[in-house]
Amino acid sequence: MRKSLLGFATVAALAFGQAGFAEDKPVTIGVSIPAADHGWTSGVVFHANRVAETLMAQHPGLNIIVKTSPDPASQANALQDLEIQGIDALVILPTDPDPLVNSIKEIKGKGTFVAIVDRAPSVNDESVRDLYVAGNNFALGEVAGNYIKATTPDAQVVVIRGMPIPIDQTRQDGFDKAIAGSGVTVLDRQFGNWNRDDAFKVMQDYLTKFPEIDVVWCQDDDMAVGVLQAIEQAGRTDIQYVVAGAGSKDMIKRVMDGDKMIPVDVLYPPAMVGTALEMTVAGIYGQVPVRGTFTVDATLITKDNAAAYYFPDSPF
Repeated sequence: MRKSLLGFATVAALAFGQAGFAEDKPVTIGVSIPAADHGWTSGVVFHANRVAETLMAQHPGLNIIVKTSPDPASQANALQDLEIQGIDALVILPTDPDPLVNSIKEIKGKGTFVAIVDRAPSVNDESVRDLYVAGNNFALGEVAGNYIKATTPDAQVVVIRGMPIPIDQTRQDGFDKAIAGSGVTVLDRQFGNWNRDDAFKVMQDYLTKFPEIDVVWCQDDDMAVGVLQAIEQAGRTDIQYVVAGAGSKDMIKRVMDGDKMIPVDVLYPPAMVGTALEMTVAGIYGQVPVRGTFTVDATLITKDNAAAYYFPDSPF
């Protein structure tokens, strides 16, 4: 992923050099993202602001307004406020995409370039957005399922899902496909809302209900923190390992250190909001083609490659 972004940056830089006359062109981009209510979204906020500052320093005429919102209603209000301010482009990671479709369409209907990040609405076509940047949600589940199937062929697994929104189902579909026809058995599936406290409670429930659990799959590194706390608190030794996802610095450090409870992690970087912002700016100033879909690989992070994905200064 890092290499592909470097390649993209090189192309964009060449384009900027050829179109230097446009560097002072006044452009306003609105960035609408969830509030930092858990680890992954704190990373989203960090990278959105980091990349915004970098891009504004590179382009004197560029103004990027970053707004965070805790829920769909607040985000709809934030979109209305950005629309009133007169934006040329919108980069949005929706809190929940479907309730925001009409607000997004209204902005796009005025000729505004729209980039949707990560959470796509049920209808994810050119009527809603120009660019879609996301991690590979299906592969996130599939990679986790394939690892469990290969490592522990007869595992009894408990699953902690995220929230009841489309990307959660896509991840679950990938996992189910990977373990289909194998000896892996799913004991239960419950939602942990991508929250460590909620995941802690769900895991406590699992530990009470099931006397033997081999593996835990949870969709998010933040939830894995709660899962590990519940296991340690209960003193359970039957659980062999936990597979989570995102690529948080804490989980990657555990992988690097050879922690037997976190042998791997699956990449789903919060920095993808920065990728969408960089591509949007390149399309405006560099006139490079950025419409369509850009998918980030769901890389399996192991002890062998973990160092390449470890960023100790990141909040997540």
